Amino acid sequence: MSRAGARVGVGTRFRYDGETVEVVELAATTTGNEVVLKDGHGCVRRLSLKELLFSDRAEIVPDQAGPSADDAGEIAPVVLSQLRDDERRKVLERAEDVREVLTGYRSGSAELARAGEPRTEYGPGESAEAKYAAKARELGVSVRSVKQWVADFRRHGEAGLVSKRGLSGPTQPSVDDRWVETALEVMVEHTGQSKPSRTLVIDRTRARVVARFGPEVVPQPSRATAFRVLEGLELRHPLFRLSTKRNRDIADRPEGPYGKLRPTRPGEYLLMDTTRLDVFAFDPLTLKWVQAELTVGMDWYTRCITGIRLTPVSTKAVDVSAVLFQSFRPRPAGRNWPRGAVWPEHGIPRTVLVDVEGAVGPGLASPPLVPETLVVDHGKVYVSEHLTSVCRRMGISIQPARLRTGRDKGPVERYFRTLREGLLETLPGYKGPDIHSRGEAPEDDAFFFLDELEAMIQEWTAVVYHCRSHASLVDPGVPGLRMSPAKMFEHGMARAGWIEVPRDKDLAFEFLATKWRTIQHYGVEIGRRRYSGPGLKGLSGIRSPYNAPVKNGWPFQVDPDDITRIYFRDPATRAWHTLVWEHATSTEMPLSEDALTFARQLAASKYRFPDDRLAVADLLERWNLGLGTTIAERRMALRLSREQAAIELPEREAETVVSLPSVRAALGQDETPPEPREPDVVTETGDDDEADLEALADDNDFYADALEDV
Repeated sequence: MSRAGARVGVGTRFRYDGETVEVVELAATTTGNEVVLKDGHGCVRRLSLKELLFSDRAEIVPDQAGPSADDAGEIAPVVLSQLRDDERRKVLERAEDVREVLTGYRSGSAELARAGEPRTEYGPGESAEAKYAAKARELGVSVRSVKQWVADFRRHGEAGLVSKRGLSGPTQPSVDDRWVETALEVMVEHTGQSKPSRTLVIDRTRARVVARFGPEVVPQPSRATAFRVLEGLELRHPLFRLSTKRNRDIADRPEGPYGKLRPTRPGEYLLMDTTRLDVFAFDPLTLKWVQAELTVGMDWYTRCITGIRLTPVSTKAVDVSAVLFQSFRPRPAGRNWPRGAVWPEHGIPRTVLVDVEGAVGPGLASPPLVPETLVVDHGKVYVSEHLTSVCRRMGISIQPARLRTGRDKGPVERYFRTLREGLLETLPGYKGPDIHSRGEAPEDDAFFFLDELEAMIQEWTAVVYHCRSHASLVDPGVPGLRMSPAKMFEHGMARAGWIEVPRDKDLAFEFLATKWRTIQHYGVEIGRRRYSGPGLKGLSGIRSPYNAPVKNGWPFQVDPDDITRIYFRDPATRAWHTLVWEHATSTEMPLSEDALTFARQLAASKYRFPDDRLAVADLLERWNLGLGTTIAERRMALRLSREQAAIELPEREAETVVSLPSVRAALGQDETPPEPREPDVVTETGDDDEADLEALADDNDFYADALEDV
């Protein structure tokens, strides 16, 4: 049997730096064994035996044959692991037959002899030829086969007895390589085109081979052989089996090894992305079926959703800023949410060296985190001047993902799929992920306002998604442990020992849109609305220190979801002030720009000389009548009854003063909120009202039931 070892001593030859050398002496020293080498020119050199054996510069020249790493055959573990159970039993039985021929015992050892061994025909006195003949007669094979088994067993052991025919794999069609490469070239050209048929690819390949190499130069395979060639090329470049979109994604894979950012603590990377939901919603502004776009922010380490914003198509930069701000200042949890879905009751560690009560406020829907790096795509809303400037101001780095490479934001893409499969599929109006999955008329069943759908997604995320274990949330030090985003947040805090939290709550105002206006003696006018407050005292008539786009303009921060107040920072004291709309006292809820525009239209159709105060008061009075007289009024009531705006802003001086008990008493407001009163009964109706009620009745009271405010 060949051996893997080689003797190293005097006379052993090595190939050192491409030159053949021979060992002439071995010496043992205090620093280790050394050898003396002599080359073909008679030059002598002294080297450490360790360097000679393990250096890449040296290679031993064996004096006899033996196994080598560059042998043509596969290694024994590869050969044996390909066998089925029945094939492995057959190989073991054949190995026992060979050992019986060689030693007389099927186990190969006299100490493990079985009953009746050795048999007479395989005894020590028999010749090798007699043993070969006896085994051939016993198994019904030729003597030549037995001799071949013995030779293979001596050379490779049990692995040498495996049939080479079963390990060769499926035979590949013998086709000229030039034809195969041309076929692959044609398949690659169809990557960005519609899916072709196999016959078209074969015909174009044949024509290109003839045009490139000439007729009768490259043998053309038969049609069946060409189909088998394309089946093999499908593994290298998918074209026929998968969808064209999937084939393009596979073709765009990077050629080098995969790599990604690896977060080590909460808040290190924040993923942000926008997707169009696979469900129809009801736009409260136009009363039309619309598709909604969901923008979310996800902490990469914990998979926690730190911000959610649902908008009708299309998303704007202010919506992205609102999502980013929710990471700084999370929204309060819903009143009816279970206790386990509210931070930090689900388990914030008390042993870490951070102020947990200061870092995570009670009753929040998600943990507050200030991201270090923002990972976004190349959409216009993510590379806008507003977002990039705010991130630069906050010290947040922006890491753009690669173009058309969704895998760079894989966790947030997986969240969108989990949302679709876990929530959206169960809602009316679900239309499926593509046109082939679309129902007959999904918009006929849709009846969710955008704000209602957003509230449902927020609650599902907090109650289900954050509390369910994820297969991707693992700790390499604890194999098999699966954690939820909530537990992963606890794990991250215990591991890092700290998190980034907002250092100043007034940073919220920097996420709002800026309007440039002049300061008059009565205050500031934006959109025909007048705002005033103590923060403007002494600034009227003073030249603005800003190079504003309007003459003598001052910057004001405006929240589009609540126009009852704007925010202004005094350039001298750098303190923020709240300026209140002169008619804000007539509203008990946030008023948006669209709502005020609609109220003005209603007032203009009823009064000859309407103003904003009269318009808002009349609109609120109509809303208190239950369903009102028109569907549009009911729609605006639902829109304005949202409990919170897209951006939760910190309270300033105006809110603090109004909330004082003495001030509330002076204004005639009780300290405790009043009980909701029943809608007033309308005793008189006009012709217009009667027509509207008849229209509602003809529609089987659809809107009366479906648009009920909850």
